[in-house]
Amino acid sequence: MNSVFPVISALRIRFAFVLLSVVLAMPWQSAMAASLSTQFYLVGYINSGAQKSFNLADLQAFAGANPSAQKTVSVANSAGGTDVYTGISLNKFLSYFIKTDTAVPKNDILRDYVVATGTDGYKAVFSLGELNSAFGNQNDIIAYQLNGQNLAGTGFARIVAPGDVKAGRWVSNLASLEVGHVPYSAGPRGVSARFTVSGQVNAPTGYDASSLPGSLAVSTVTVSTPPLAGTTFTGVSLWDLLNQSTITTNPNVKNDMLGKYVIATGSDGYQAVFSLGELNPSFGNQPDLLAYANVPGKPLTSDGFARVVVPGDVAKAGRYVSNLIALEVVDAPNYVAVECLFNWAEKAYPSLFSPAAPPTAAWGGYAYRYYSAVNAYLGVSSVDNHVVYIGSDGVWQDEGLVSSWLPVAGCQ
Repeated sequence: MNSVFPVISALRIRFAFVLLSVVLAMPWQSAMAASLSTQFYLVGYINSGAQKSFNLADLQAFAGANPSAQKTVSVANSAGGTDVYTGISLNKFLSYFIKTDTAVPKNDILRDYVVATGTDGYKAVFSLGELNSAFGNQNDIIAYQLNGQNLAGTGFARIVAPGDVKAGRWVSNLASLEVGHVPYSAGPRGVSARFTVSGQVNAPTGYDASSLPGSLAVSTVTVSTPPLAGTTFTGVSLWDLLNQSTITTNPNVKNDMLGKYVIATGSDGYQAVFSLGELNPSFGNQPDLLAYANVPGKPLTSDGFARVVVPGDVAKAGRYVSNLIALEVVDAPNYVAVECLFNWAEKAYPSLFSPAAPPTAAWGGYAYRYYSAVNAYLGVSSVDNHVVYIGSDGVWQDEGLVSSWLPVAGCQ
């Protein structure tokens, strides 16, 4: 893609303030309208040769070619009966297309997540760890039939998460599945004595042995699955601990919490992603623990001051992040809103982004557009949710969080 590094996204600082002053003076209007979906895009951290869009015929063909991926789930309906959804395992579907990061020493899949977005911009995050059969093993599907008939008012496909308490992550009118990946970097190593809670929280906090349990309720669990079957852990709810820092949400966005995830990092750089939807008692309701003792009064010793414990995982304690040093809450990008942002930028500043409406592409965790007439790139990172701009001079400019730009562009 020419000599400019093939990445991506956002608006130059030198015109950003002008942009803000102009647009903030305009009345905001919604650019997101619900419509019946007829296809969805697969973007983000996927193999370069992977299929990028899927309609009903594509899903049916995929199911025919991959019988083990076909799934049906039964759920109670409001009339007191049972609805049967037919589709494809979300985990199996993604496994056919997702990239492998050879730089990650172990359990690369636990650094991955997928953002499901509807045509109205509604989004929900699923960690690949909660879906993977060796870990969370949730039976979530991409459904395209209900009770033997094609879907109607919910678009040609929707996400069905039968294990959730409420159907907030049942994304209808599916418009995109965007796979994100947290890149690996080596940590300081050693036995941890402190961890931080940061990111999309109102009160970033640090914890050490004197901080826990504090005012949080204490739980003790005995793990029943290998390889730690029979091991007892004492700690506090991971969900409660995160909420003690007050997770930042937008009250104008329905179920905004479901569009976020948390990265748990150990001192050796080992990381696992958890969607907030899987932790939230109203949705996934997983009783994950922030453990600080094996039994009351007995520290974890070589596992550090604290670790994450996931008693619901079926095997392979890969998400039991030991020697915890950080919990970072992240707001996942919204592919439909990103498309809206790109379209707005092209209309507001045609001289900077032309020709308008080039296809949105994906590379290395970025969704981006390349403007051939001006040799410029505009994109958004699915890793840190920042908007980036590369002009004809080849200079990469980070323009900040996409969440700061979406209200300006009227895209949420």
